[in-house]
Amino acid sequence: MSRKKSFSRKKKIALLVGAVALVGGTAVAMTGTSQASVECDGLNTALGNNQRFIDGQRAAPDALSDARIKNRQDVIEEIRRKQAASGCEVGASDTGAVPPADAPPAEAAPPADGAGGDNGAGQVGEVVCAGSTVTLSGEAGAPAASSNEFPVGTTLKVTNLDNDKSTTVRVTAPSGSCALLNDAAFEQVREPGKFLIRNARIERVG
Repeated sequence: MSRKKSFSRKKKIALLVGAVALVGGTAVAMTGTSQASVECDGLNTALGNNQRFIDGQRAAPDALSDARIKNRQDVIEEIRRKQAASGCEVGASDTGAVPPADAPPAEAAPPADGAGGDNGAGQVGEVVCAGSTVTLSGEAGAPAASSNEFPVGTTLKVTNLDNDKSTTVRVTAPSGSCALLNDAAFEQVREPGKFLIRNARIERVG
């Protein structure tokens, strides 16, 4: 009887250890899934922003619309590559699936005004676009921003309140959101592995 009881206790302990390990493994898996979801959400938002900008240019074209559209289609392709590399659904956006680019080639857009980025230390400005999230445009080049709220030449300071990192950049082009940072500017403020800043402060400075 005592042997049977002892075996029973050992079996219970083994089952308890197994259950704890299973719960721990599930928690790790859920954490990984959550991080991947944040990364994919940011890329989806970036894709949606660029698609909305293209739609706006097609709805109200001007002399530079073809070049702007071509530029944004190149950006969309770059975001698609980032989605594939990150294991996200390629082509998914916050507006649904984005169809492949089909506009005819156009001349490259004229060079934007010079722009620079810094850590934004000591600069205080008027808080704008309260509650807006910030993501990347996918464009290369020196740190810069694009915006649907402010004209080219406006200086914006973007702060990631989750890590207190800031960048101060000039708006060099229009876009589909209040502040869309290019790759270089976004790298200055983002958290590792994230393509979306949910808790941001955007200020107009200068």
